[in-house]
Amino acid sequence: MSDLVRAAELLDGAGALLICAGAGMGVDSGLPDFRGGAGFWRAYPPYARLGLRFEELADPRHFAEDPELAWGFYGHRLELYRRTVPHDGFRLLREFGTRPPHGTRVFTSNVDGQFQAAGFGFVAEAHGSIHHLQCLAGCTDAIWPADMDVVVDEETMRAVPPLPSCPRCGGLARPNILMFGDSSWVPDRSQAQLDELTAWRRTARDLVVVELGAGQAVPTVRRYAELASAASGALIRINPREPEIRHGRGVSIAAGALDTLKQLLPR
Repeated sequence: MSDLVRAAELLDGAGALLICAGAGMGVDSGLPDFRGGAGFWRAYPPYARLGLRFEELADPRHFAEDPELAWGFYGHRLELYRRTVPHDGFRLLREFGTRPPHGTRVFTSNVDGQFQAAGFGFVAEAHGSIHHLQCLAGCTDAIWPADMDVVVDEETMRAVPPLPSCPRCGGLARPNILMFGDSSWVPDRSQAQLDELTAWRRTARDLVVVELGAGQAVPTVRRYAELASAASGALIRINPREPEIRHGRGVSIAAGALDTLKQLLPR
């Protein structure tokens, strides 16, 4: 029996569907996955000239030490995600997700808001969202929508003032995203989403987990998918580079998200 057939049989019997997505889910929409220095620098050549890697730029200290550099990176990403159209795999998942009697939820480490743009109603964003802001100085734990525009010089990838500010204290704002070595991220919004997901999982029966584009470098999504499917082994892992599943507890498909979903889900 082929992996696709086994995966289709799992989905046919799903009483509830949990979609777990990493950065690879957005590749078919044209979004970079920032895998390794070379992949990041192909997406952002100015940073190759500066020798800066993704892990170095995604550091909250830059907002205090060099806010134009920090907002140049995140402002460019914000505009990129705003104008990106989710690929057709999102639609296929959303339409299939109406079938399980106990419903569908999404768990993702992505901060791009693509699932919401594709019409999903219940999304747990484990690392926050670029479409929301918080105060850099921590004058408040409030989180608010990023309803401003950031002008970025494409040659230097530095933001042009004025930069986003906190409506309470007037100081600098930062994205409500969990960055590397980040001790000041305000997790309240994401935690409320995770609490709702946990409550739903307690009531969901015959849960099937579909994991898409989640690598091992930042294993947040893979670990959550494995945990959620631990009791049943009903895990479908779709990943072109790292599809292996520990102890064979599920179905692994070594392919991209969009191509696999087109074959797997009914039109």
